[in-house]
Amino acid sequence: GFQWQAQGRTVQGVLETAIQQVSQAPARVSGSGRTDTGVHAAGQVIGFRTAWRHSLADLQRALNAVLPGDAAVLAIGPADPTWHPRFSATRRYYRYTVLNQPWRSPLERRYAHLVTQPLNLEAMQAAAGLLVGVHDFASFGQPTQGNCTVRELFSAEWQRDGSRFHVDVVGSGVLRGMVRCLAGTLLQVGTGVWEIDRVAVLLEARNRALAPPPAPACGLCLMRVDYE
Repeated sequence: GFQWQAQGRTVQGVLETAIQQVSQAPARVSGSGRTDTGVHAAGQVIGFRTAWRHSLADLQRALNAVLPGDAAVLAIGPADPTWHPRFSATRRYYRYTVLNQPWRSPLERRYAHLVTQPLNLEAMQAAAGLLVGVHDFASFGQPTQGNCTVRELFSAEWQRDGSRFHVDVVGSGVLRGMVRCLAGTLLQVGTGVWEIDRVAVLLEARNRALAPPPAPACGLCLMRVDYE
């Protein structure tokens, strides 16, 4: 997971350790979102303050030299003092990947959720369309702070590439666990367990207890975070 913990490795923890190692001073990292344990990120955005006498390119090289193999700084740049990686974000793009075949794939088990039943792409897309717009998503997650569970989804699109299904979810922000719960709900439709209209009923109910279990963390990836 992203968030620092007193025990165990986290993304925030290894980043802060690397920054302190190269700058010889502690630094607190802020992230654009707190991904759960097992969730991946191709486009996580962080911010931190540090004293550095050399170029930003040198800082990037230094950080990547000491970071563990499962983390990397892909780009680096200066930020305005008022900018925040989370609160300044205008939209977030997540992808959930499903491997739809009879047998597991040992090479893909960490990055895709295996579903062995046939999936109905058209039904899943129709159900996903019901979620686009400004809604109260209380049935699908918990607020990261405060009590507001209203969010805006700009798009939710399913695509198929052979035995792999992807749903790309783009929104102004998401609740804790929301994308995994959306994926789990849409898979109920795709496997024929739920009718499409039941998704609209669940959305209107604003009751987390009525939703199916969230899809496993392995299939979820934070792809990109956009700013003004």
